[in-house]
Order: sequence, then structure tokens, then C-alpha cells
Amino acid sequence: MASIYYIITAISGAVAGLLIGFYIRKKIVESRADSVEEYSKKVLTDAQKEAATIKKEAALQAKDTLYQMQVEFERDTKEKREQMYIQEKRLLHKEENLDKKIEQFEKREIKISEREKTFDQLEKEVRKKGNEYDQLIAAQRIQLEKIAGISSDEAKKLLLESMEAEAKHDSAKMIRRIENEAKAQADRKAQEILALAVKRYSGDYVAEKTVSVVHLPNEEMKGRIIGREGRNIRAIEAATGVDLIIDDTPEAVILSGFNPVRREVAKISLERLIDDGRIHPARIEEIVGKVTKEIETSIREAGEQATFDVGVHGISQELIKLIGRLKYRSSYAQNVLQHSVEVSFLCGIMAAELGLNGKQAKRAGLLHDIGKAVDHEVEGPHALIGADLARKYGESEQVVHAILAHHQEVQSESVLAVLVQAADTLSSARPGARQEVLGSYIKRLEELEKIALSFGGVNKSYAIQAGREIRIMVEGKTIDDDRAVILSKDIASKIEKELTYPGQIKVVVIRETRAVEYAK
Repeated sequence: MASIYYIITAISGAVAGLLIGFYIRKKIVESRADSVEEYSKKVLTDAQKEAATIKKEAALQAKDTLYQMQVEFERDTKEKREQMYIQEKRLLHKEENLDKKIEQFEKREIKISEREKTFDQLEKEVRKKGNEYDQLIAAQRIQLEKIAGISSDEAKKLLLESMEAEAKHDSAKMIRRIENEAKAQADRKAQEILALAVKRYSGDYVAEKTVSVVHLPNEEMKGRIIGREGRNIRAIEAATGVDLIIDDTPEAVILSGFNPVRREVAKISLERLIDDGRIHPARIEEIVGKVTKEIETSIREAGEQATFDVGVHGISQELIKLIGRLKYRSSYAQNVLQHSVEVSFLCGIMAAELGLNGKQAKRAGLLHDIGKAVDHEVEGPHALIGADLARKYGESEQVVHAILAHHQEVQSESVLAVLVQAADTLSSARPGARQEVLGSYIKRLEELEKIALSFGGVNKSYAIQAGREIRIMVEGKTIDDDRAVILSKDIASKIEKELTYPGQIKVVVIRETRAVEYAK
């Protein structure tokens, strides 16, 4: 029972504690609700106050902004009114000026109308006087025609003819003066260019010669060269294509042949056979074969060296071989390859001075005598042969024409052709370049003087400057100044047709006028 009592008491205490706790919790909630309501009322009151404050501040700010806008508007309006006032004053001033100008124009118009009336009257008077003058001039002209015996048209024609003749005479004098000045200037410029070319080119003046005589160590060697029943000499001639002349010349054998390359092959082969001592047909063919290959190699190397020295590239290999063959070709004892290289350098220098293509000028100068490499095999002048070879192996028409015209087989049509002519003449005519037999030299001088004396009116002729110039004395009464010019051209033309000579010949006709009187 006691335990039940305790249990009931515990339960009752627990229930009472729950009830008391619930009551206390209720009171706490009620008290919190009252405080929240009071707090919300306070917040609402504060918010209303703050909203009223913000509203007041916004109203004040709006009033301030409106005031600022009114001030700016009044200021802008004031400035625009002032500008409009200034423009209005300007317009009024311009209007006043326009009124003044209109008044001035009206006054001027009145004056101009008055002057027009005056000018009309003066024009009428001038026309009247002009008619009177025309009548007087016509009357005077009729009277002058009666006195002179010719009409005015005839007099005008005579005057025009006189003026035309005078103008022609003056123009002829002017043309002659201009031509003389141009010639003098051209000669001076040409001399400067040639002198510069000679000064800048420093070539070897000693010309190489092709020797066609082989010296023997003793007279016995002649018999060994001939061989038994002449078999050795026949083998040499057959292998080289050169004739061997063995005569009474002591310790020497002469090689005869038109082909300079073959002659060189025969010379070297014979020298090697003599040094070797074994001279028989088989050995001869072996030596000649080896020497031929060596000469061909030497020819190619000489051609390549020449093109390299002058700075010309892109030449056909066949042309290079022909250039190398010129090493064994001579003209007036002047080595043709050396001459061609020299002409190439001179052409390049002169072309540079004239502002032309220097490489093309060097190319034409190097190839100008290429025909001499085969002129013993092909008939015709070497210039024509060389032009055909250059065209065949792809050279340009300008270079072909320069080769063709360098000895005037055709008329020169380009500056390049003239340059090649000048360089060729300069290289050939310099001291020591060529050797000429004295007899043929004297004969050429005599023929020069003979040609000059064959013309009428010529008293004397003198070949000077080693045949480079001929001076002709003419009769002053028979040959006048104009005829002297024509005579010099005729003599030069005849010399070109009848003589063969290197370079050019200057023809000078000298006419002297003498006035003779005796005092008695």
C-alpha cells in the first residue's frame, strides 16, 4: 500500500509539476507577445517618423533642384538675348551699308549711261575719220603704184621673196654654225671617252706570235724526220694536215699550213718526237693524238679564261671553243685572242661612260673577230662569217649586227656597232699592235696620194700620220668652200672603195684665197 501510495504521490507530483510548468510557459508566452507588440508599435512609429523626415528632405531637394534649373534657364536665356541683340545690331549695320552701296551703284549707273552716250558719239566720229583715212590711203596707194610702175601685190611678192632669201641665208649660216659646234663638241666628247678608255685599260702591248719553224739539234735529225723512203714525213703530214718543208735552212724545219691550230699541233708533236728520238709512223700517230687532245683542252681553257677575264657569261660552248682557237690566230702579227679581249675591255669602258649596257658591249667586243677562227675553212669576210656563227649559237641581234658592221660590211644602225668599230680601231692602231711590211706600207701611201690627185682642181696631196690622214691642196679659183666639202666626201668615198686599210683615214681639203696686186 505504501508503495502504491508512493506511486500515486509521485504521479500526482508529476502531474502537478506538468501543470505548473504549462502555466509558467503560458505566462512566459503571454509576456513575450506583449513585448513583441510593443516593439512592433515602436518600429512602426520610428518608420513613420523617418518617412516624414525623408519626405521633407526630398521636398527640399526638389525645391533646390528646381531653383538651380530656374537659375540656369534664366542665365542661358539672358546670354541668347544678348547674342540676338548683337546680331540684330550687325544686321541693322549691314542693312545701312547695303543702302549706301545701292545709292552709289545708282550714281555710277547714271555716270556710265552718260559715258556710253559720249562713247557712241566718239565712235561715230572715229568711223567717219577712219573712212576718210581709208580713202586717203587708197588714193595714195594708187598714186604710188603709178609712180613705181608695179602693183601692191607685186611689191608685196618682191618683199616676201627678198625676206625669204634673207631668211634662208641666215638659216644656212645658223645651221652651219650649229653643225660645226655639234661636230666640235662630239669630237671633244669622243676624244675624252677614247682617252679615258685607253687610260683605264692597261693591256699587254707585246703581241704573241705563232711560230711555224721548228729548230733541230743537228742536221742528222732531218734524215730521221724524213725516214726510210719518206715514210716518216708522209706520216706526219697525213696525221697533222700540215706540209713539212725541209730545205737547206740549217737545223730548222718549216711548217706550212693555213690552219693555225693544225700548225701548232704539228709544231708541238715534232718537238716531242725530236726530244723522244723514236720517230716512226706508229709513234707519230700516238704523239699527234695526244697533242691534239692537249691542244683541244688548251683551246677550251683559253676560251673560258677569256670569258672569265672580261666578265661575260652564258656563251655557248661552241663559241667558247672558237674563242680559244683565236689564241693560235694572228693578224698583222697581232694575236687575235689578245686583241679581242682588249676590244672587249675598251667597249665596256666606253659603254659605261655613255650609260649603255656594259655587259652587252663587252660581249660584242669579245666576239667581233670570231669569224677569224674559221675564215681559212669558210669563204667570205670574217665579219659575215662571225655574224652567222653568233646567230647560229644564240647571240642577240644587237651583238650579231655589231659583229657584222664592225668593218662596215653593212651600215651601222646602233651605238653598240659604233662602239665596237671604235674599240677595234683603237686596239689595232695603237703603237706596236701591228706589224706591216715596209713595201706594202709605202705602196698604200702612194695609192692614197694618187687617188687624191685624180680629182680635178687638186694641186698637191700629202699622206701624213702614217697613212691615217691625207691633206689635199686645191686651187682657190676653181674650188670654192662648198665644193671643197663635196670634194672631201668624194675622195673619202673613193678611198673606201679602192683601198684596204686598218682603222680610218682623215681627208682634209685645204683651200687658200690670195689677193695679189703690184705697186708700180
